[in-house]
Amino acid sequence: MADSSYREQIDAQRITQIREIARELPQSCGDFLRAIAVTTGTFTRLAYAIDLRTFFHFLQAERVAFSEKKLIYFSDADLGRVTQNDLTAYIEYLTYYFRNDEDTERPVKALVNHDLAIKRKLCSIRSFYDYLFKNGRIQANVTTLVPLPKIHEKPIIRLNRDEMTKMLLQAETGEAMTSHQQHYQKLTARRDVALLSLFLGTGIRVSECVGINISDVDLEENAFLVTRKGGNQVVLYFPPEVATNLAEYLEERQKITTLPGHEDALFLSMQKRRITQRAVQNLVKKYAAIAAPLKPRISPHKLRSTFATNLYNATGDIYLVADVLGHSSVDTTRKHYADMTDARRRMAADYVHLPGSGEEPESHSESGMTARPEKPVT
Repeated sequence: MADSSYREQIDAQRITQIREIARELPQSCGDFLRAIAVTTGTFTRLAYAIDLRTFFHFLQAERVAFSEKKLIYFSDADLGRVTQNDLTAYIEYLTYYFRNDEDTERPVKALVNHDLAIKRKLCSIRSFYDYLFKNGRIQANVTTLVPLPKIHEKPIIRLNRDEMTKMLLQAETGEAMTSHQQHYQKLTARRDVALLSLFLGTGIRVSECVGINISDVDLEENAFLVTRKGGNQVVLYFPPEVATNLAEYLEERQKITTLPGHEDALFLSMQKRRITQRAVQNLVKKYAAIAAPLKPRISPHKLRSTFATNLYNATGDIYLVADVLGHSSVDTTRKHYADMTDARRRMAADYVHLPGSGEEPESHSESGMTARPEKPVT
């Protein structure tokens, strides 16, 4: 397939995976996945398929009532026999279970899920049962009886300005790396600096980054074309510093002869093919370990958070941040990125003034507090 159809290639791979998984499961699962194809992307449907497979493997392996029949022969009546106790047991199962080897059926990998992952997997089962109930295939939706785990919000990890500088410096020089790391860093320095700059300067997703083609970049306009989740394409703009780093990398990139099918890919692996999401994640982790050693889980998404927070602090425009990030709802942006900084919280102290002892009465508000006089303009 031509390199220009990278998005189509990824979608085709996911569709193939979805169909392979559906063949292992009850026919109703395939019906559900086809029914939501109009309103969801391939990434979402693949996640649903994987979650359904985990659920039905649990039923067959852990619940006696479902152990006698092969999954592909489960009928709608069988699905209607799932109880609240089954689902409660499933939640406990998700906290620690094993993935079996496809050939030997022996457990080969332990999997651990925390509240957020468990909630997502339960939501997948809820959506599936909601589909069955609305289409009259079961008499009741038992999944509504099981509460979803409560998610405790955690502070958003991001890089400060010094850490951003250190990360880019390490990508350029590799001075704090081991000799083994420096050997490879010298070969990829320009690529890594350009890639990290693009994350920090535009806030794109890692999936969007790996899909960029050379033909999508316009250095005269400091702009590039990006394919968002769902397939929509938009033009984003980058600052001059990113343009400089991209120009230096493109000069080197034009000299590389790639493997067939990867001729137009912007970012390449050392194997001269389009770089993968996993490779980008490892790249970010490698440089972040040096630049921000006390923040061990820095990922491309954390760089996206860093960009979003910097943009919000500079503009105060939550709608601009949401638009640039490609969020369909500004609530998503507000929840994940636009938290108040310590400096903004300190501003609260300048707006409220409590009366002091021996102070002459002033015009008070209903709350009994007085507004602090405005500071003179200098």
